Amino acid sequence: MPDEIGLPPLNGLRAFAAAGRHLSFRAAADDLGVTQGAVAQQVRGLEEHLGLRLFLREPRGLTFTEKGRAYYASVSRAFSHLAEATATLRSAPSRVTISVTPTFASKWLIPRLAEFTKAHPNIDLRITATERVSSFHADGIDLAVRQGRPPFGASLRADLLFPQEVIAVCSPNLVAQQNLPLDAAALTRMTLLHDTHDLWPKFIEAAYGREVEPPRGLRFNQTTLTLDAALAGQGIALASRFLVQRDLIDGRFVQPVASALEGGLNFHLLTPRQGASDVAVHVRDWLLGMANDAEDRR
Repeated sequence: MPDEIGLPPLNGLRAFAAAGRHLSFRAAADDLGVTQGAVAQQVRGLEEHLGLRLFLREPRGLTFTEKGRAYYASVSRAFSHLAEATATLRSAPSRVTISVTPTFASKWLIPRLAEFTKAHPNIDLRITATERVSSFHADGIDLAVRQGRPPFGASLRADLLFPQEVIAVCSPNLVAQQNLPLDAAALTRMTLLHDTHDLWPKFIEAAYGREVEPPRGLRFNQTTLTLDAALAGQGIALASRFLVQRDLIDGRFVQPVASALEGGLNFHLLTPRQGASDVAVHVRDWLLGMANDAEDRR
């Protein structure tokens, strides 16, 4: 039946296009998987809807009327455009947007993106690096990684990614002439690299059980900058172990102080409890799997 804007019956158009390709109701029926009589009936219905004949029925098959030939050209183009649009839609990658902190992005997620892309070439992963709390709905976020203590809200599912285990790291060249681990006196001769978390006082108390004369310090507004400075041999930085595990394994970092500072501000993967897409759930499961593998390799 026609719709509000006067389009003819879709089944009639499909039957007409198939019959026009072959100039045969029988061949059109084979294409469409229906009977020859059904194709003939649908074409007659289309002709009645349009108020004109599209085919001449002759003993040796079908021939177009003049108007039928022109209409067939337009209908064929329309179906071709629909097929192309559908193929483009199906081949377009599914999009997932994840909000993470800049340090998590640069030190953990980005080094693993090649593995993700190889395993999931049809997922377009978009990364938003920010320290601020994102609104899933207003900012178009599918997943988020945040550090803190649950609950994060009744509408959010929180999965533990990594516990907070803060360690000290530096370039091996910085302490090449030192006996490791550093004692309190040796630490006071080093440069400490601070970020906005300001964990050095707690870390020193946990490591040495007492106050230590404040060593020289450089301050940065992001942990990733302290780690870049540490890699460059500028001092000793603090970071969660999972963020620097690869650098420790590969020898770019050493651990100059044996202690670790544990706390409750763990890293969690947040997903809306309602409305999460299947592909977002797929990305969530991949992230959790990678986190579990990283913990198992420690």
